Amino acid sequence: MVEVFKTDVSNCDDAEKLIGQILLNFPDYKVNFDLEDCDLILRVQSFNGSIIPESIISILKQDGFYAEILEDDFQPIPEIFLRA
Repeated sequence: MVEVFKTDVSNCDDAEKLIGQILLNFPDYKVNFDLEDCDLILRVQSFNGSIIPESIISILKQDGFYAEILEDDFQPIPEIFLRA
């Protein structure tokens, strides 16, 4: 499972510190930031269970940062277009 967050983390030092804090609480997660993305993306991946978004948001908030789940803009193709 992968969860993607929009954040206001804009520098590498803060990102590395937050990654460490997330991994301290959730050692089985794979975590990375994309600070070049306009939404300053935080990606969290779990290979053996679900991700608890509220806990991730809380960890960032404790250090004065903002995070929200980035909703998937995927729009399913209407069934009418799937017929051959």
